[in-house]
Amino acid sequence: MSVNRQIRLKSRPVGATTAANFDIVDGPMPAVVGAGVLRRTIYLSLDPYMRGRMSDAKSYAAPVNIGDVMVGHTVSQVIESSNPDFRAGDFVAGYDGWQQYAVSGGKELRKLDPHVVPISTALSVLGMPGITAYVGLMDIGKPQAGETVVVSAASGAVGSVVGQLAKVRGCRAVGIAGTEKKCRYVTDELGFDSCVNYKSGNLTAALKEACPNGVDVDFENVGGAVLSALLRLLNKGARVPLCGLISGYNATADEGGPNLRPLLVSRALIQGFIVSDHFDRFGAALAEMTPLVRSGRLKYREDIADGLEAAPDALIGLFEGRNFGKALVRVSPDPTR
Repeated sequence: MSVNRQIRLKSRPVGATTAANFDIVDGPMPAVVGAGVLRRTIYLSLDPYMRGRMSDAKSYAAPVNIGDVMVGHTVSQVIESSNPDFRAGDFVAGYDGWQQYAVSGGKELRKLDPHVVPISTALSVLGMPGITAYVGLMDIGKPQAGETVVVSAASGAVGSVVGQLAKVRGCRAVGIAGTEKKCRYVTDELGFDSCVNYKSGNLTAALKEACPNGVDVDFENVGGAVLSALLRLLNKGARVPLCGLISGYNATADEGGPNLRPLLVSRALIQGFIVSDHFDRFGAALAEMTPLVRSGRLKYREDIADGLEAAPDALIGLFEGRNFGKALVRVSPDPTR
């Protein structure tokens, strides 16, 4: 406990992220000052938004400065505390980034109970991805029983939750994924009605077959050709929660955009959203989804890399589609498993 290994941003990527964009550094162990809480990182979440934080282009959040620790949500265990709200041994969710240890006053921490659900779920189905799915679908998509909900990146941490919540609401759930294996998982394990492999030929024709009554809600995570194909199938009054545009995150030039005329013709609503603007919905989301996770009705999958040093390659793999489920890094042993 004399060294705190960190991964810092060394340079800003041009196009795809590479290992050369990161530095692995052994820094000093942070000290507990005042009513501080020192914790050991167990799990680190890897998410698409990180590519935007590595860029200095104008965005909804400030970029990571060169030389700073990479940002990221974490699950940790308290090892020392001067704060009466936390004690050694507590498990907490926070935002400690790519490092083995962190200290703060504790205001941003959320206590976790490993006897209710696995602590890793605070970074997946019951964390930022799950809340993103809930807010986007419920507050913008407003699904009604009998409607068709389509979600891209359907086997991922957000998309997998969207489709399952749509089924809970009595909708037809159609996923889009990048391999036949992922499509089988989406239908056979998660219970979607259909899943389209966007790499297997004519995407528009495949979507028409999967959505014979058109599309009422397009939960958009990908953009590009996927969004272009879906726009043609929107029903009158359709809603498009715009969550992500991962197909263009590594682009070095403007790739153009889809024809938005179908939005006009179908009188559709398209709304971009960032989950950090909706933390007031956190309680409602957890209240509905936690019992679903405990009962097994809301399923999730984790893709875990071991060791902090594995984080750069795992993040690169996220944009290459190598992960299958929520991408996590196990920074240190999980004593609850």
